[in-house]
Amino acid sequence: MLDFIVELFKSVPHSVATVLIAAMPIAELRGAIPVAIGLYGMDPLTAYLLAVIGNMLPVVPLLLFLESVSDYMRRWVFWDVFFNWLFRRTYHRHNAMYERYGTIALALFVAIPLPVTGAWTGCAAAFVFGIQFRHALLAILAGVLIAGIIVTTITLGGVGVLSLF
Repeated sequence: MLDFIVELFKSVPHSVATVLIAAMPIAELRGAIPVAIGLYGMDPLTAYLLAVIGNMLPVVPLLLFLESVSDYMRRWVFWDVFFNWLFRRTYHRHNAMYERYGTIALALFVAIPLPVTGAWTGCAAAFVFGIQFRHALLAILAGVLIAGIIVTTITLGGVGVLSLF
């Protein structure tokens, strides 16, 4: 999948490609930072900053319009079933953590650099749990910043190990 994304952006300047990869729901900054550092040879701080900016680009529109879009799309049976499944799954998987830790749980969830734990899913979780825009935005930003540090550190460690060979 990452090869496809890299191929898609090969004619785009590396800084723009890093922002766009980070904005995508599949890769987010978890894919953008390794590509920027490992493939593009970008310095870690620049890669980190561009990836954070890119990852945060879709957050405001998602937080503002997710409810309207889901309400509109629920008019069709397929989307109604999909949104019911998504929201039920999100609620059941993360309700205990949210009940215990509140908005901090959202930041921690977004900060975990694993698949389906990034800013896009964080926006869905904020919607499901009814977290106010301002609180959700700050929690997701905190999570993205922490995830970026973790991914950059892991990427640099991986590049360092590979340079031994």
